[in-house]
Amino acid sequence: MSKLKIPSLSTWPTTLEEATLIQTKLRNQVITEDRLGDIHYVAGVDVGFKDNYTITQAAVAVLSFPDLQLVDSAITTLPTCFPYIPGFLSFREIPGILQALEKLTITPDLIICDGQGIAHPRRFGIACHLGVLIDVPTIGVAKSILVGKHTELPPEKGQWVELKDRGEIIGAVVRSRTNVKPLYVSVGHRISLATARDYVFKCLTKYRLPETTRLADKLSRVIVNNPLFEQ
Repeated sequence: MSKLKIPSLSTWPTTLEEATLIQTKLRNQVITEDRLGDIHYVAGVDVGFKDNYTITQAAVAVLSFPDLQLVDSAITTLPTCFPYIPGFLSFREIPGILQALEKLTITPDLIICDGQGIAHPRRFGIACHLGVLIDVPTIGVAKSILVGKHTELPPEKGQWVELKDRGEIIGAVVRSRTNVKPLYVSVGHRISLATARDYVFKCLTKYRLPETTRLADKLSRVIVNNPLFEQ
């Protein structure tokens, strides 16, 4: 089973006030410089919902790096425990993600989250929250902007510009495919923005999303009794 240190969630916030307090308390633990070793395995995590959003299905896909071959995966389902509120995604998705991570047989060295890192109103998006909880380097790669502004991004794949909020650089807007909507990359935990951006580009193939996110997204929507994906 996974060698990750998965914390107990015996107490998990149920109100916006409790969630805000946790974000404010834990954001000071986020490390925005490179504290990561050799990267042999990179994981993507993603969450889907079923039965009118009452059931959370969380998935993790572990890929070898740098050749990006799927080497491990896990899926878990559980009752949805927090409402959908922009800026509080982690409280809705992390319980399932932790359960899925616990099932892994290969421990990832870096995790790419489908959501924000510090490009967040309180500088504590899901990538930060997950990274701090399990003390693993994480990157936020979001499909839409939550906070901040940027200059015009050139249309060619590989181009990027800084994402800024109130004078602070909080992320990078990157073009993962030519003439396709950009992605919003930000630091999660134990990694710098430049390194995070570099790893995201290295995890891209011919699709808009990094392979980590693309495969985790597929797993989050499969029928869970499919033996191909059982862990």
